[in-house]
Amino acid sequence: MKKPSQTLVMVAPNGARKTKNDHPALPVTIPEIVETARACHMAGADAIHAHTRDGDGHHVLDAGYSREMLVELSRVVPELEVQITTEAVGRYSPDEQRQLVTEVMPKAVSVALKEMTSDDNVAAQRKFYFDAVEANIKVQHILYTPDDVIQLGVFVAEGRIPDKDLSMLFVLGQYATGKPGLPEDLKEFLSTLKTSDLADGARFMVCAFGQMEQACLFAAAKAGGDCRVGFENNHLRPDGTPAIDNAAQVASLR
Repeated sequence: MKKPSQTLVMVAPNGARKTKNDHPALPVTIPEIVETARACHMAGADAIHAHTRDGDGHHVLDAGYSREMLVELSRVVPELEVQITTEAVGRYSPDEQRQLVTEVMPKAVSVALKEMTSDDNVAAQRKFYFDAVEANIKVQHILYTPDDVIQLGVFVAEGRIPDKDLSMLFVLGQYATGKPGLPEDLKEFLSTLKTSDLADGARFMVCAFGQMEQACLFAAAKAGGDCRVGFENNHLRPDGTPAIDNAAQVASLR
């Protein structure tokens, strides 16, 4: 069991967009994801955030694929906490994202605040978040900007999102524009969090795009946060050369 003062390391080995053209060691199939999870756990990862792909290698929110992955990960690496994704990638509606979680009932899931609240269906949103608390599903709120931190606070104050065990992922940098994450980017997130109503009892994790990933994660750990490392956000070492694989990135961070 992780102690409150201990930095949790989560590996995000594949994401929704990258392929083996980006890096040959990027896991795409479920057996590849499971083997990567085993290696990363041995290297020091406490948890995994994984995306399933269809037969053509495309990101897919599919209950069958997700359940299969969860079963195999539980069999091979039972000690590893597993978080599934609801990332839309422009393909899935909030209803479809919510349906995935309802059908799979995972122990943990990441949910982008902007995506899940984009349909203005407040009743459905509230039901999703509060049902997750009832089912003991750990929801991690993905926040892309400090403004998202403010918005999360508003939704909590409105009763749209429960404040129990709030967990956030701060994303440094951007995939679409190629903007790398920098350690100083974290300062605005932390400043906003400090002045929000979310500060007490809320836990945060950081991921970062680009080769400054490790420096960003060091800054997160120093500030009392958790770290997400892996090829979803970055497959380069701090010197800009390609990493061997996800496990090497985990080991280097540890």
